[in-house]
Amino acid sequence: MKRDAVLAAWVRDARQRTLEVVADLADEQLLGPQLRIVNPLLWEIGHVTWFQEKWALRHAGGKAPLRADADALYDSAAIAHDTRWSLPLPSRSDTLAYMKTVRDRVLERIEQGSLTESERYFITLAVFHEDMHTEAFTYTRQTHAWSAPVFSGLAPAHLGASWPLRGDVEIPGGRFLLGALREEPFVFDNEKWAHVVEVRPFAIARAAVTQAEFLEFVEGNGYSRREFWSEPGWSWREGASAEHPVYWKSEAAGRWLRRDFDQWLQLEPHRPVLHVNWWEAEAFCNWAGRRLPTELEWEAAAAGQPADSPKELAEVKRRFPWGSDSPGAEHANLGWRAMGAVDVNALPAGDSAFGCRQMIGNVWEWTASDFAPYPGFEIDPYCEYSQPWFGTHKVLRGGAWPTQPRLLRNSWRNFYMPDRRDVWAGFRTCRS
Repeated sequence: MKRDAVLAAWVRDARQRTLEVVADLADEQLLGPQLRIVNPLLWEIGHVTWFQEKWALRHAGGKAPLRADADALYDSAAIAHDTRWSLPLPSRSDTLAYMKTVRDRVLERIEQGSLTESERYFITLAVFHEDMHTEAFTYTRQTHAWSAPVFSGLAPAHLGASWPLRGDVEIPGGRFLLGALREEPFVFDNEKWAHVVEVRPFAIARAAVTQAEFLEFVEGNGYSRREFWSEPGWSWREGASAEHPVYWKSEAAGRWLRRDFDQWLQLEPHRPVLHVNWWEAEAFCNWAGRRLPTELEWEAAAAGQPADSPKELAEVKRRFPWGSDSPGAEHANLGWRAMGAVDVNALPAGDSAFGCRQMIGNVWEWTASDFAPYPGFEIDPYCEYSQPWFGTHKVLRGGAWPTQPRLLRNSWRNFYMPDRRDVWAGFRTCRS
């Protein structure tokens, strides 16, 4: 498929997923209760449309605004979070009409041909921005205990038998290119550019920490033992009165359940623990005598390859853990295929060169690293994307089951505040 035909397919698909993730919600749910970690969905679906119009049609295409009030309603950089519930938002039907009109105008421009590189860049930016918000819509549905969304046309996940995947892999030291390579067709500013960093040898777990492993920490009174928590972590734990992961609860006879959207399920022992924040991951590591990987170590384990001598890293790196092929259903649990996380032993075709599994997909993985710019950082036109969050957020890597495959590669950096528990996030550990 030609480059612009792929781009048009992405535009259609991104908007379809946004519409599907809210299609079954009542009008009252499209506003929903006011919380710090969510947006009103009626505002948010308008916001992703406004973003697409602003950058793809107005900025890159020189078009006039379609709505005179759009900037006043949907500009997230200018509109305080807590005011978004009280804005004079258009009705559901008017918002859906706006979404269709903007999408169709973008598609018309693609089909006219002769796109400039600037137009391609900003149309792609809008698709990826919408993909990230559509993933966040699943966070919102989970937060509010609403039913799981229903998506059309999903490829089945390749699951296999269930068992744990224990043990570490040894990663040799050497010179490693951290960040995105310049031949990437599109990257965000915080990935620019690949630069040589020395890696010391380390050992990292083959798989993410499972629910069964985290349950040992919970039942070992890990949440009440001060010695496992850093000062800010303990302050968060006390303030949140946290005694276990946010969507877990215990029943009689020691049975534990976790909430998956609006359903309570028994823990799945060999699936990764989900919805734990950075402080919880750090405390688990201290309890287990382990540590979180730095994002340099994470990327080296995902993208690195052994040199001719297995005791050092090669100078080349992989785009994905398994190689250069785009993620398929056999490689990674992405794009809502399984509508949840799968067991940590699943998808061996997605292993890295060193034998780490599921470094792309299934569950976002916290790293030890603060979110910070790479050397020579320059702000991209979407200036609110990265720089405002440097120094306050922690880096996550790899993507999760609701992440769109087209977004990801080994160098992709996600970032959240360390107290966030709504993200589909877990972690893997390193030997101390």
